[in-house]
Amino acid sequence: MGHIKYASDVGAPVEVAFTYTDNHQFVPDWMFGVAAFEPKGELDQGLGAVFTTRARLGPFRSTMVCEITEYRRNVVIGYTLSGRLSATLTLRFDPLGYGRAVLTSEAEYAPPSGLLGRLCLRLVDSAVRSALRRTESQLRREIEEFHGTDLVGRIA
Repeated sequence: MGHIKYASDVGAPVEVAFTYTDNHQFVPDWMFGVAAFEPKGELDQGLGAVFTTRARLGPFRSTMVCEITEYRRNVVIGYTLSGRLSATLTLRFDPLGYGRAVLTSEAEYAPPSGLLGRLCLRLVDSAVRSALRRTESQLRREIEEFHGTDLVGRIA
């Protein structure tokens, strides 16, 4: 199982950062490669909510199912993708002084299998690392814009 983790300083309180991230309508604005993110059932947030996700990564187009598998208000949201791609994205929110938060983004994914998959392992790792970094950076910018600040800071 591949694992990548990034942390960054966000210029917004935990409550604002979490509220923005928890709104499914904003997910295509910040999640790399996601063109649409629509509720599949009646739940549209919280543990057990399921979404139909249309992904667009270069020439690759796919529809996947995404379920919120970890959820604690103002603390953590965990998304699990299933379909042609399987991965878990976990976003943690921790307070960092007055009006700031630490956003920790973690991705876990199944490495490619087979001989060709093992040969392409470094390429896949690099692509996932880049996608997580883009997702984290865009989410941070969107949260700060949502909060009305333009602070951009990084830690770790």
